[in-house]
Amino acid sequence: MHTPSLEDYVNCLERGDLPGVGDLMLASAHKLVKCGADFLICPDNTIHQAFSYVEPRSPLPWLHIADVVADSAAARGFKRLGLTGTRWLVESDVYPARLEARQLECVRPTQSEMIEIDRIIMDELVHGQFKPDSVATFLELMARMKADGCDAVILGCTEIPLIVNDANAPLPILDSTRLLAEAALQKAVGDGATTPHDGGT
Repeated sequence: MHTPSLEDYVNCLERGDLPGVGDLMLASAHKLVKCGADFLICPDNTIHQAFSYVEPRSPLPWLHIADVVADSAAARGFKRLGLTGTRWLVESDVYPARLEARQLECVRPTQSEMIEIDRIIMDELVHGQFKPDSVATFLELMARMKADGCDAVILGCTEIPLIVNDANAPLPILDSTRLLAEAALQKAVGDGATTPHDGGT
């Protein structure tokens, strides 16, 4: 495992510098090649925006987190997925493009919802702060998505499962971090499959 400081990534994201994000990812990739890695994963959903810069130049293949989530959603019979995550992720095409390729629909938060969940992630969860009002905000968003016809919700940020899980969510959840870890484990032990997680956290 290797990662630069989160601040390095955030500085690039704030500038809209996706090639810079890609360079950081590739620097990690080259270090991991020297450590003997066979393939690569990135559990950070947001920086997958730079994947198109990374993949052609990568020394090793990657598992794409949105592909893993989309495969799990399709296997579980979901059709219309709510998306949660940072504003950078929610505004990007990381998930919509990969879901559309499998005939799955992606529902994004409204602008005001996106701003508030981004604030909770970056100002609270990243710093280990778990506030009841913030939990309520996420659950209200998911309830709104359910009323809008969503049949599952993507937890598109590593920190969201700290406050949302199958026990309290009004919709089935797709925990992107857990699904990617499971897919990586299956690939590492040799079968290369991406058997979807069947629920729970």
